[in-house]
Amino acid sequence: MQNIRNIAIIAHVDHGKTTLVDKIIHASKIFRENQQFDDLILDNNDLERERGITILSKNVSVRYRDTKINIIDTPGHADFGGEVERVLKMADGVILLVDAFEGPMPQTRFVLGKALDLGLTPIVVVNKVDKENCRPDEVHEAVFDLMFNLDATEEQLDFQTLYGSAKQNWMGPDWKTPTDSIIPLLDAIVDHIPAPKIEEGSLQMQITSLDYSNFVGRIAIGRVKRGTIKEGAQVTLCKVGDVFKKVKVKELHTFEGLGKAKVSEVVAGDICAVTGIEDFEIGDTIASAENPEPLKRIAIDEPTMNMLFTINNSPFFGKEGKFVTSRHLRDRLMKETEKNLALRVESTDSEDKFLVYGRGILHLSVLIETMRREGYELQVGQPQVIYREIDGVNCEPIETLVVDVPAESSGKVIELATQRKGELLIMEPKGDLQHLEFKIPSRGLIGLRNNVLTATQGEAIMNHRFTAYEPFKGAIPERNTGSIISMEGGACTAYAIDKLQDRGTFFVNPGEELYGGQVIGAHNRDNDIVVNVQKGKKLTNMRASGSDDNTKIAPAVKFSLEESMEYIQKDEYLEITPKTIRMRKIYLDEGERTRMAKKEA
Repeated sequence: MQNIRNIAIIAHVDHGKTTLVDKIIHASKIFRENQQFDDLILDNNDLERERGITILSKNVSVRYRDTKINIIDTPGHADFGGEVERVLKMADGVILLVDAFEGPMPQTRFVLGKALDLGLTPIVVVNKVDKENCRPDEVHEAVFDLMFNLDATEEQLDFQTLYGSAKQNWMGPDWKTPTDSIIPLLDAIVDHIPAPKIEEGSLQMQITSLDYSNFVGRIAIGRVKRGTIKEGAQVTLCKVGDVFKKVKVKELHTFEGLGKAKVSEVVAGDICAVTGIEDFEIGDTIASAENPEPLKRIAIDEPTMNMLFTINNSPFFGKEGKFVTSRHLRDRLMKETEKNLALRVESTDSEDKFLVYGRGILHLSVLIETMRREGYELQVGQPQVIYREIDGVNCEPIETLVVDVPAESSGKVIELATQRKGELLIMEPKGDLQHLEFKIPSRGLIGLRNNVLTATQGEAIMNHRFTAYEPFKGAIPERNTGSIISMEGGACTAYAIDKLQDRGTFFVNPGEELYGGQVIGAHNRDNDIVVNVQKGKKLTNMRASGSDDNTKIAPAVKFSLEESMEYIQKDEYLEITPKTIRMRKIYLDEGERTRMAKKEA
């Protein structure tokens, strides 16, 4: 019987989880001396590396002092809370990683609350103590207060604390005296995290994650709660609604280092991957064939936002993407719901439109960006928050918004948040920054990040997480600029843009191919205008001083995917293809737009 410890690493975005896992992997000598590897070994998909965030939870295992330590790296962003909630089921303890300057942030609270509810044993690591302005002792106090407020038990409040810098590869009990390695953390894991409780009884294993291989299909991942699972054994798959299905285990793998090792049986307490079981969902239980007892299903927080996904029907459709039909779009969205627990897809009365529900703008934008890279073309509408009726009152999702900003810009941030029905709860200095906390409706956050970054010259650090549903807060002012719309198709000319620059800012460069009805800029006023940017200069043989001035054009404003999603209005779509993102009106023809506007009015 081997010694096992199962731990999840939880922290806010950018506090150093994945770096810490790197150092643990190096300390346990998984790699050969001459082997080459990059930093952030676990952030292995392109989107994670580009954005510098963890999106999917990963499993690795290391061996130390005759103990196998299964480590689960979790996402820090609340939009990927669905990932965190299910993988915590596999752990017996958590390492709570906190930045020595920032302290516990709103998303730390969210994940820590889930972990404490499950009765997991915490070890607190105060990371980045080499930062200037860091305040490790105050942060340690703040973590204790946070755990107390989250109703931690006496045993959980008696947590072990280590200080250090994952980047500089050391951890120790005192932040003033650096050690020479990360070994004290591994010692703390072995000494303080409990070994898995082994219950007597027949096999029970809950599927909490899944993997996919082109050779063997879907792979179920979970922790064996009791009993033993054997290769080639007949087992029962317990599905939702008390449906039991007899299945056979083809192969078993446990996690060894960064890969998997094939084994013939897995005993209770270890995390394993099972192949050969088809048609399972996350939350199902693998139980014994004779006496199946399902485990309680994983409860996932409800989505707070939805968006309309539809096929691309613009004049440029099919030019760049491989998958353009409604069948492709439906199949891809349904495939995503299998592993993305917090995502829901609903059909609408139209065959080519789907309502996709998610946790927030980032959650939905990661899905869109992934699809776009796979070769899909699609259009999405403006993000909408989901309202609920509670006791006869119309309620909307409310979030906690935390902004750290230089003191001289804090007034502008407060003004922008309160215009959107935000209430200022806390305002206190934190190092050389001002720390602001607001309670704000989710719909008030749509488009707020752009305005805050503009008002603070890009120096604000914003984080938010969903807290609860509360009664509707009233109307929020929307975007106060109209759109500049292209009148017809063709390449736009520098001459035309130059003559129209006093009307607003443009999103397109001279020479770009456009179509009629495409949104090509922001109007200075609150109404839309249709312009002809295709007309060139009339050429004559006469030359006159003054009439041949060079055109001076301001550079086009370019939006990222999330910024575009927050920018569009109700009557606009975002057209997304593998190479371009364009904004357009839903009705491209000006006459039809006018008719529809009258109809709605």
